[in-house]
Amino acid sequence: MTDRLVLVINCGSSSLKFALRSESEQKPLLSGLAERLGTADGVMNWKAGDIREHVAITDGKHSTAMASLLPLIERFAHRPLTAVGHRVVHGGEHFTGASLIDDEVLAAIEDSAPLAPLHNPAQLTGISEARQVFTDIPHIAIFDTAFHQSMPPHAYRYALPEALYSQHGVRRYGFHGTSHRFVSTQASLLMGLEPGHGAWLTAHLGNGCSTCAVLDGKSLDTSMGMTPLEGLVMGTRSGDVDPNLHSHLARTLGWDLERIDNMLNRESGLLGLSEGLSNDMRTLVAARAEGHAGASLAVEVFCYRLARSLAGLAVALPRIDGVIFTGGIGENSPLVRELTVRHLALFGLAIDPAANATPPGNPARQIQAGNSPAILVIPTDEERQITEECLALLDLAATQPVEQEA
Repeated sequence: MTDRLVLVINCGSSSLKFALRSESEQKPLLSGLAERLGTADGVMNWKAGDIREHVAITDGKHSTAMASLLPLIERFAHRPLTAVGHRVVHGGEHFTGASLIDDEVLAAIEDSAPLAPLHNPAQLTGISEARQVFTDIPHIAIFDTAFHQSMPPHAYRYALPEALYSQHGVRRYGFHGTSHRFVSTQASLLMGLEPGHGAWLTAHLGNGCSTCAVLDGKSLDTSMGMTPLEGLVMGTRSGDVDPNLHSHLARTLGWDLERIDNMLNRESGLLGLSEGLSNDMRTLVAARAEGHAGASLAVEVFCYRLARSLAGLAVALPRIDGVIFTGGIGENSPLVRELTVRHLALFGLAIDPAANATPPGNPARQIQAGNSPAILVIPTDEERQITEECLALLDLAATQPVEQEA
């Protein structure tokens, strides 16, 4: 069988991230990022092996960035694409897995746009432009929310009037599903279990952060909710706050909803706690070591709230086979892992300091001490997961009987 190729696309309002993935290769054949789209300073930076170059996107158009991809694909693919996989943030309740993009799927993505106004419209733009450039091949949508559609009602419903759910879709959806699915599957393989088996607490930690309880390949609960603001402390997002904070700030400071929303999403989290120092954990860890009080507080709050979330999600599982750290912070910060696990001693969790100190860039590994349940550091690979889900969908479609017209 020919080694199939999938072009993975993640389109934002001012950016276009892409990766050309082979069915058999662990690393992308080609990857890159077009950024500052919408301005005259648009640029696409890409790499393939040891080759690194950039292309100016002077008109700042998504269509120009997408068209610039075509010669790169022809240069490095050496064979036709099998599919284009699109990351889509919000699928609402419409999707539980990968979906072949057609008019009905596009309408559902647009229908979910009010739940992700910064993401879904941009991703619809990416899909539209990609279908014009890469014609006559399947385009497939992979939704961040799809993995969490296995959550039971007692996990996804808010304690709000029924009409808000039934008529307006107000419920918990969860995000980072592709990452949580990938690392929990890899954990099963690492621990010698059947693929997709095990009871895991997963922590995806980057500028956006979320936790998840996964049992035998299914999400039972997660920290993010209707939007990516709920849950953990993040780079610039507050995570959980008192719901009455909005009215308090409006009443006492005269802030409108836009001002409050901007504060909670862009001025809070690690950035806010560190007195505006940084939303980057690396900077905060270094400043903490030099005695910066704000940085120390930011790190401590981040780790405590993370541990509290993991402990709370444990009630969704019949047991804990292991805790998984992933994402830029989860994979690369020994201090965050150490401080977080220290708060979870009640569960018998303990870290081996030497294993935890292993430098970044290492493969998936165990870092627990003694008789502790497994503590795993697993690099996430959302593009690989998207590739696998796209090909699995095509394989499934190939086995389905063709309907005959009457």
